[in-house]
Amino acid sequence: MADVQELLQPIRVIHDRVRDAVVAACERQDVAELSGVDREAASDTIYSIDVVSEETIRNLFEDLRRQHSHVLIGEGLEEGSRSDTSAAWRIIVDPIDGTRGLMYQKRSAWILTGVAPNRGPVTSLDDIVLAVQTEIPIVKQHLSDQLWAFRDQGVHAERLNRVTRERKPFRPRPSGAGTIAHGFATVSRFFPGARDELAAIDEEIVRKALGPVKPGKALCFEDQYISTGGQLYELIMGHDRFVADIRPLMGIGLCCHPYDVCTALIAREAGVIITDAAGRPLRPPLDVRTDVAWAGFANAQIRSQIEPLLQAALHKRGLMQQ
Repeated sequence: MADVQELLQPIRVIHDRVRDAVVAACERQDVAELSGVDREAASDTIYSIDVVSEETIRNLFEDLRRQHSHVLIGEGLEEGSRSDTSAAWRIIVDPIDGTRGLMYQKRSAWILTGVAPNRGPVTSLDDIVLAVQTEIPIVKQHLSDQLWAFRDQGVHAERLNRVTRERKPFRPRPSGAGTIAHGFATVSRFFPGARDELAAIDEEIVRKALGPVKPGKALCFEDQYISTGGQLYELIMGHDRFVADIRPLMGIGLCCHPYDVCTALIAREAGVIITDAAGRPLRPPLDVRTDVAWAGFANAQIRSQIEPLLQAALHKRGLMQQ
């Protein structure tokens, strides 16, 4: 099999070009144009801004296929046959993760890519051996981060100054705190459908972990970052201590998919603990339809504080089997 190391630089170049194309589109067009609905896909809404990244990434990965045979998987990307086992690699991509925040110029989005040896349709997230994620900043932000990891080789990261084009390496470091107290801890509830129940679960976890709220005091904080790649980044960088996305357990329409979480390898290599909702290794198939529930803990101490409370809240509501 070809060496996965050979794929890193071409994928980083692809990410750079997609980022630049999307930022340029954001500079040229206004919010109304970028936020227009292009089409409704089976698992998500595709906005006008998504089309820019899809077209760019499709063409660039087609060029890459001439040197490295692969099956490309991603929302809006129908390249190749997903049952194909002759290609060397299965590459899963999210051209823009965090579209909604970016198109309104509220917050950065992310380009996500995971590379796994091709085992056909049974290939899972756990097979990914290279992951790359690149920040698509809002127009008024001049810095853009790019992170990547090979399995069992730690994390690498670089920060680009878009004005000077200077790149500087940096070292991501998850939080070493032993509690969520005075830190960010979030149960995702981005969209209508089950916000009340998700908020109740969040509240129950925090109160049992930290006790009753005292007047004039905040026990901890939350950050509803509408981007799974962004949430992973916040855990990697030490900004967040706990994140859980359990939307699939609630039976609501729009959930996390494998392409949204395809850079979990980077978080794991940084030391973040990533599990499914039951606390097991996260191993969804590399497809565009599977709903993925996941939890991320900055370290083992945070996990020991929060995971039993999360599990108890889910079992209490009949959302998981005993």
